[in-house]
Amino acid sequence: MTLFTDFGLAQPILKALTAEGYEKPTPIQAQTIPYAMEGRDVCGIAQTGTGKTAAFALPILHRLNANPKPRRAKSPRVLVLSPTRELASQIADSFRAYGRNLRLTTEVVFGGVTISRQEKALANGVDVLVATPGRLIDLIDRRALSLREIEILVLDEADQMLDLGFIHALKRIVTLLPKDRQSLFFSATMPKTISTLADSFLRNPANVAVTPVATTAERVEQSVIFVQTGRKQVLLETLLRDPSIERVLVFTRTKHGADKVVRGLDKAGTAGAAIHGNKSQPQRERALAGFRDGSCRVLVATDIAARGIDVEGVSHVINYDLPNVPESYVHRIGRTARAGATGHAISFCNDEEKAYLKDIEKLTRLKVPVMPLPEGLPAAPAAGEASDQRREQPLRGRPAPHARGHQGHGQPRSADPNADRGPKRRRGRGGKPGGNAQPQSGQPAGNQQRPAQGQRPAQGQRPAQGKPASGRPEGRRGDGAQVAWLEKSPRRR
Repeated sequence: MTLFTDFGLAQPILKALTAEGYEKPTPIQAQTIPYAMEGRDVCGIAQTGTGKTAAFALPILHRLNANPKPRRAKSPRVLVLSPTRELASQIADSFRAYGRNLRLTTEVVFGGVTISRQEKALANGVDVLVATPGRLIDLIDRRALSLREIEILVLDEADQMLDLGFIHALKRIVTLLPKDRQSLFFSATMPKTISTLADSFLRNPANVAVTPVATTAERVEQSVIFVQTGRKQVLLETLLRDPSIERVLVFTRTKHGADKVVRGLDKAGTAGAAIHGNKSQPQRERALAGFRDGSCRVLVATDIAARGIDVEGVSHVINYDLPNVPESYVHRIGRTARAGATGHAISFCNDEEKAYLKDIEKLTRLKVPVMPLPEGLPAAPAAGEASDQRREQPLRGRPAPHARGHQGHGQPRSADPNADRGPKRRRGRGGKPGGNAQPQSGQPAGNQQRPAQGQRPAQGQRPAQGKPASGRPEGRRGDGAQVAWLEKSPRRR
């Protein structure tokens, strides 16, 4: 099949596709849509940017249109699970666009916004609900949502679901769904953990595999620049002076790093915006809107936030920090060269990141060409910059930031709103590590047992070798507290 008209989709849907300028399906669409329209479960392997959303949205809309039912309070007919807010919003927008000529309703729910508004939107029922797992569980626990009427389930980006720690939420959700349903399961990779999860969701599925994750986008021209950490910022600013870099997506490893890059660009006179888990939902929406309409040329993002970024016309992807998970590199550079366009991916690589580059080349089975440093690039960072840059060095053996932790009440730490938050150093009173430690002698920290008044030396006999008025050496706590801190501090065990 080479045209959407060959699938037998309802005319209102075809009319919407024509308005969107779609004529020929992508490979994942061509293989998935026929199975989905037959009502079969589907297990699809395809990376982002291959057209998965239309692959499941079109047959779902066709089925709902062919079998209209009155809406039931707090009960959707279709549930689409997404790992991030941005991707959830994008999927909901696609359902609305493809179903613009149908009398169907679509709602999207995720964390970071007022839950009462979402409860009100679901009160009278909805045809299609797109949700992140964490907020979905919240709504279920508040009895604002029921999954008893679900006819079709879609699990998108399953591999990222597991990376974000959603496995327990997914296992709970599947127990609340009707057994008699159609399930569509999509993932960029299919390791054993994903395969086991798929088995719990699917029944005799049709397997579809398109563009394995190790195969990078063919139209992406890749290159790597070897550069010292302290010179990455000025290198980025230098590259952005090239007018051919029309719309660029810059990836950093951490949220702090993303904000730091944006501050540097602002000082250099280049407008940029950051998007990551610490940003509020309005901030993230404004940044994406500016990036889409062209008012913001540079968008700096972490891996978690970037999964849902689907913006046409991204000419370049710049890996300011190389990812320590090689599959993330493939997802990153897939943000460019979309919809038949060409694109460029430039990676900055310091000495600590060369091992990551080798892992990427091993996964993709391609040698990334080396690009020389631009002429005239400053030889050293500005004063004080090196110490700041050292904080951005990757720690060997530490898992990717998005793979850590759970938040309270048994819910996973999702992208709603701080999925990529790293662990915080525990601090005691006064802001010092282990500040609440007590010395083993039982005396209060820094306040050892003192001799009686009559036993103290006279004022003139006291030594004055650089001690402050308190009687303690400069910059040090009492000896007892110092010993207790050394013994109790988890970082010194």
